[in-house]
Amino acid sequence: MNITYQILSSHLMAGSLKRGSEIGIRIDHTLTQDSTGTMAYLQFEAMGVPRVKTEKSLAYIDHNTLQSGFENADDHTYLATVAKKHGVYLSKPGNGVCHQVELERFALPGKTLLGSDSHTPTAGGLGMLAIGAGGLDVAVAMGGGAYYLTCPAVVNVRLTGKLSRGVAAKDVILEILRRLTVKGGVGKVMEYTGTGVATLSIPERATITNMGAELGATTSIFPADEVSCDFLRAQGREGDYAPLAPTPDAEYDEVVEIDLAALEPMVALPHMPDNVVTVREAGEIKVDQVCIGSCTNSSYLDMMRVARVLQGKTVHPDVSLVIAPGSRQVLGMLAANGALNDLIQAGARITETACGFCIGMGQSPRTGAVSLRTNNRNFYGRSGTKSASVYLVSPEVAAASALSGVLSDPRTLDVDFDIAIPNMFLYNDNLIIPPAAAQDADAVEVVRGPNIKPFPKAEKLDETLCGKALLKMEDNITTDHIMPSDSKLLPFRSNVPKLSEYCLTPVDATFPARAKEAGGGFLLAGQNYGQGSSREHAALAPLYLKIRGVIAKSFARIHAANLINNGILPLTFVNEADYDRFDRDDELRLADVRARIARGDEIIPVENVSKGFTVETRLPLSSRQRRMILAGGLINMMKEEA
Repeated sequence: MNITYQILSSHLMAGSLKRGSEIGIRIDHTLTQDSTGTMAYLQFEAMGVPRVKTEKSLAYIDHNTLQSGFENADDHTYLATVAKKHGVYLSKPGNGVCHQVELERFALPGKTLLGSDSHTPTAGGLGMLAIGAGGLDVAVAMGGGAYYLTCPAVVNVRLTGKLSRGVAAKDVILEILRRLTVKGGVGKVMEYTGTGVATLSIPERATITNMGAELGATTSIFPADEVSCDFLRAQGREGDYAPLAPTPDAEYDEVVEIDLAALEPMVALPHMPDNVVTVREAGEIKVDQVCIGSCTNSSYLDMMRVARVLQGKTVHPDVSLVIAPGSRQVLGMLAANGALNDLIQAGARITETACGFCIGMGQSPRTGAVSLRTNNRNFYGRSGTKSASVYLVSPEVAAASALSGVLSDPRTLDVDFDIAIPNMFLYNDNLIIPPAAAQDADAVEVVRGPNIKPFPKAEKLDETLCGKALLKMEDNITTDHIMPSDSKLLPFRSNVPKLSEYCLTPVDATFPARAKEAGGGFLLAGQNYGQGSSREHAALAPLYLKIRGVIAKSFARIHAANLINNGILPLTFVNEADYDRFDRDDELRLADVRARIARGDEIIPVENVSKGFTVETRLPLSSRQRRMILAGGLINMMKEEA
């Protein structure tokens, strides 16, 4: 077996390991963060389970840390108290970005992790089968339920050679994105093997698995080997090590060959992570801002390489340099060895150990700026400045460019990039707050601020659905388009009625008002609708606006699951050319849709009443998903079947 199927088989709770079929797996660990976690715990509370049933569940506070009003602080208090009551460990603000801390302190080879964040696969760098999902799926897993997914194909990404000086792990995943595109991993797990694996440290492997999310992949995973054991030993967790490797006769569905030695520094141009060229091909683009950090590139290894570049030098006068270490462990070690002073003296602005600029939570660039960033997404407007152009690069490229003022190849610098993983990290878990003992849980009061509103709930599916096509969208509409996420809106992640006022406004500012006036309706979209973040709010806000279905050429995995979980139909055109026959405001009708779904029909006719024709759409649902849609979502189904 390959590694993926070894873990799936040992955790299988429902179904069989047949490509394309639905399976349910046991989840060992769960992860939430404050941007998605508040809604996930509201849903967990609605399930009525008194205490989590996983081996370990963690609530991280790392996204909504800009406390410009009471809303974020209130959410943090809710998370702290609900976690304490229900058996969840809390990582306090300032402890670090969830994926960096998870890798340092909790990831385990051979175990499963489900997180309400699309970059949960970061833990795959340590051999953990780590999957991003919507908050409701995570809530169910915390309650002991199976996590259901389509049994994936497995792609063997075979690495050979060794990275050259100044070439980084970020360049590996950018090269894969260049080849496969942002939809190239849908329905697949990217499994890394080959002689080149042993040349990559755990932080480097984690960078690669982190951005597997940008491929649309279910997850990405590396073997657990001596490099893994050394990393865990340095974290004081040698007892957590378990070797993990594919068997000699392991089978794969596809093979991608990457010669690490042949790679050179890469850059993703605006506004998509797969718009990749080499730094050499891009040329000397003038740079206004450089941001180094995020869950992709904020490890001790990354920061030390940046410090080597900046040591004794000064940032270009036209460049604003922002650096966010990924965890308190990383920040503390930089402070202890003097590297933090090198960063500060060079002119870097040090921000807190949080997601920050990656999600538009501060550090928005000026009008029309060029911003080089080491994070994982450069979607239009995500930085908080719609006119800005965001380029994705490695920390080495970012640091070199901060000095020169133009996009630069770090291989031209006289710098030693060879940083050794410490024999012992300076770990301290005093900001990981354990939950109350089970016998003391009843005494814990869950504190809810006025900004925390109940989540919207779907109703049972009607016999026939009618409504207007309220919006027609192009390919690659992201969850940032559907439910924008910036410093203005993140504080309202626990207030869906407020958020709904901004739903799909980057596409059409009139959409929320028109949806309310029409009493709901349908959405039309192109390829890969809903790519990007796992944010369930991209389904909850349309649900609140009474969107009954989305008709698209194709869907991103997590978003399609979130729509089904909330009773919204994700329909795909059987003939993609039919997309061109529809226009905004066409009146649509899905006759006898309830009966069709109940009897297991995969083909759902959609009548365009306005233009007088009918097209076929596809709705491939498992028997469980059919029950979910008929009931009006997962929570309704669980209550019916309890």
